[in-house]
Order: sequence, then structure tokens, then C-alpha cells
Amino acid sequence: MTSKEYGIQCIKDEAQALLDLIPKMDDEFEKAVNLMLNCKGKVIVTGVGKSGHIGAKIAATLASTGTPSFFINPLDVYHGDLGVMTHDDVVIAISNSGATDELLRFIPMVLHMQIPIIGMTGNPTSLLAKYSTCHLNVSVSHEACPLNLAPTSSTTATLAMGDALAVALMEARHFRPQDFAHFHPGGELGKRLLTTAFDVMRSDDLPILPPQMHLGEAIIHVSKGKLGLGIAEENGRIVGIITDGDIRRAMEKWQEKFFDRTVSDIMTRTPKIVKPETKITEIQQIMQQHKIHSVLVIDKDRLVGVVDSYSCMI
Repeated sequence: MTSKEYGIQCIKDEAQALLDLIPKMDDEFEKAVNLMLNCKGKVIVTGVGKSGHIGAKIAATLASTGTPSFFINPLDVYHGDLGVMTHDDVVIAISNSGATDELLRFIPMVLHMQIPIIGMTGNPTSLLAKYSTCHLNVSVSHEACPLNLAPTSSTTATLAMGDALAVALMEARHFRPQDFAHFHPGGELGKRLLTTAFDVMRSDDLPILPPQMHLGEAIIHVSKGKLGLGIAEENGRIVGIITDGDIRRAMEKWQEKFFDRTVSDIMTRTPKIVKPETKITEIQQIMQQHKIHSVLVIDKDRLVGVVDSYSCMI
């Protein structure tokens, strides 16, 4: 086979290994989720070698989705790290064989502290599976490695099982996008979910128009405003909004009589408004729902800014 064909076969083997996990997901999975959901302490993930690398990623996924979690190498436990563990914790122990020596020497310490163990192995009859409070079977029929030696399908299956736990816990906790943002404040998604109208609104030189202004003059103000709109105000109160589209449609409708018309003739009297603390994700939903490009930001019945679709593109 060519290199490409080997690569394709590898992906097929790993994909099949994931599908083969589904029949193995039984009541033990529900038990594991409930243990983690009711955990008053931390979820501590442990494993050696490749299982350790996978465990570190599982711990990171759990931590970023609302489950306090971290990874610990069982070798470090013998040098003082056992002190981070408490009776309120839950341990996820990962070993494909279920017979990893370093991990098995760690297990008696966990049992002595009466900490529940979620075993994740490819061998349901192993010692790790036997001493686990519940066991998740991640066995695969063969590795994607052509020698059937290097951990490939097995590590993929283990990683997927960890993701399955995290997703199930997210659903059980009613985890929302806003919650995700709090755990990822520095990322693009976090910025979008935490950013408010106040953070992005245009607040200076807003195109304010009296409703009695003729449209010929209003065009100039709308153009200078560079927002594609004009805001009609009367006695400090917003009474409507006109847009570039409103002006074009008025030109087509009234033609030479267009310049005799006023802002009040074409304005929308119920513009969409939001508060300064409204998240831009909610503003985007409003824009999409009503097929508009801008919303007015109101604070205590006073216009403080405008947010348009470009402002939301952070």
C-alpha cells in the first residue's frame, strides 16, 4: 500500500474502534457520571506513559467544562503528591492493560483513603478493573498500528470515552455557553461570550435627527454618521430610526416628491433596543431574527450608543 493508503486505513481502524465502544457503554458509565457529578472534591485523573498523556487531556477537558479536575502521575505520589488527595475526591485510573505496575502500586493508597475509583481499561478482568468502584471498558480489537503494537486505536478509544464523560457531565450540570466562556476568558469564544454592548458600541457623533427633518438633509447626516442609519429623537426621547434601505425605498416610492418628505414619514417607530450589559451573542441573535444590522443601546431611557453587525465581529 502507499503511504496515503496506510493513513486512510489507520483512520478507518480508529473510527471503527470508536463505534465498537458504543455496545460497551452500560450502567457502569451512568455510575461513573453520577460519581463525578456528586463529587464534592476534585476529579483526579492518573495514568502512565501514553495513558498518562491521554489522562492529562481528559483532565483538562473536564476542568474546562465545569468539573474541577487535574492530572497526577502515579510516580509523583510516592514523592509527596498524595497530599493533594482528600476523601471527597474521585480518581479516574487509566491503563489499557489494567496491569500497569506503577498504577497498581498507587491503587492501594486510594482504596485506603476510601476514594472511589473509576477504572478505564481495555481488560475488564484486570486487577485495576477488579478494584475499581466502576469500570469503563475501552478495549479495541486491534491497534491501528500495522504491527498491532503502538497505542493508536486504544488511546483514541480512551480519549473518546473521556470526552463522553465530560459531555454527559455538561448536560447533567446544564452547562451553558456563558459557563464555558468563564473557563476560557482569554480565547476568542470567551471574548465573544463575555463581551457586552457597552464594550463595542459606538457612542460618539451619533447621527441624531429631528423627526421633522426633510429627507434630503437627513441623507447628509446619515452619510456622515457612517452607521447606515439615523436616530430620530424628540425632546430627548427616541421616536424612531431610519436606515439606508428606508431611504432607498422612499426614493423609489416618491421619486421627485422624495425631498418633500420628512424623517417621520419613513422611520421605524419601534427600533430594537438593548441594554449596555447585553452580551453581543444575544445581540447577534436579535439581528438575525429580525434581519437588521444595528441595535440602539439604551441606559435608563437614554440613548448611549449603537451596536452594528461589524461591532460584533470580534
